[in-house]
Amino acid sequence: MRVFVAGASGAVGRRLLPQLIERGHEVVATTRTSAKLDELRALGAEPTVMDGLDAGSVGEAVARAEPEEIVHQMSALAGMTELKHFDRGFAVTNELRTRGTDNLLAAANAVGVRRFVAQSFTGWPNIRDGGPVKTEDDPLDPNPPAEQAETLRGIRYLEETLRDARVEGIALRYGSLYGPGASESVVELVRKRKLPLVGAATGVWSWVHLDDAASATVAAVEGGPPGVYDIVDDNPAPVSEWLPYLAEAVGAKPPRRVPVWLAQLAIGEVGVSMMTQIRGSSNAKAKRQLGWELRWPSWRFGFKDGLSG
Repeated sequence: MRVFVAGASGAVGRRLLPQLIERGHEVVATTRTSAKLDELRALGAEPTVMDGLDAGSVGEAVARAEPEEIVHQMSALAGMTELKHFDRGFAVTNELRTRGTDNLLAAANAVGVRRFVAQSFTGWPNIRDGGPVKTEDDPLDPNPPAEQAETLRGIRYLEETLRDARVEGIALRYGSLYGPGASESVVELVRKRKLPLVGAATGVWSWVHLDDAASATVAAVEGGPPGVYDIVDDNPAPVSEWLPYLAEAVGAKPPRRVPVWLAQLAIGEVGVSMMTQIRGSSNAKAKRQLGWELRWPSWRFGFKDGLSG
């Protein structure tokens, strides 16, 4: 198929393009800057410059490409966002999830695109009540920390818009991404012992390696019913398990432990929630309906051998 990948120069996009091309797809890949055109070309794609927040730019790029499917990977994340001001760090990404999605869908409808696959997120958006692991049938958090409210609205908007779209809409809720280009900032914090265990560190995280996020995206491009899918590994785990393990894997000293009240001052409500309250996610639906198979079924393997290269 001819696949249009918007935001192809991001961490997932750079792993996605080779997988799509290896499967025989013809790929048009977009970036916001001409400086990255050669990089996309070297990965085997047909590169083009596009501003996802400019409806005219999007319409022209999609019309030229005439794709059968669109993959929305547009985001604007650099390193680890300051948790006390979470929504501020995600402001542009939130625009890309809302206005950017609208622009891409309008262009998709204009040229008759059949399927539209978009990047969403799982983990902290899950409801923080009940059991430690949630599925796509569980509600999103009705009362998120104030500094995550706008970002959660962006996620809801993207998923609801795809559900009601004329195309076959698929939202892939990636878990916490790791691998080359995705986890360096977290590893640096761990090495400097600036990522502590907060309280009992009972927040449950679901991780996914970039290669597995990319392969799930390929699976969604090639088949499976429309809907929402959690794209995570087999091993949701509390911070108390994965953080000391990550420190050991990268040769760092064990993380410090701080009380909740002190963490509240340093990382705010969002940080405390992520370290003590959030729930993990199940990948059963994605495995069952997309036929997805993981290269890195657990962060325990990935943290040792998959952080670089």
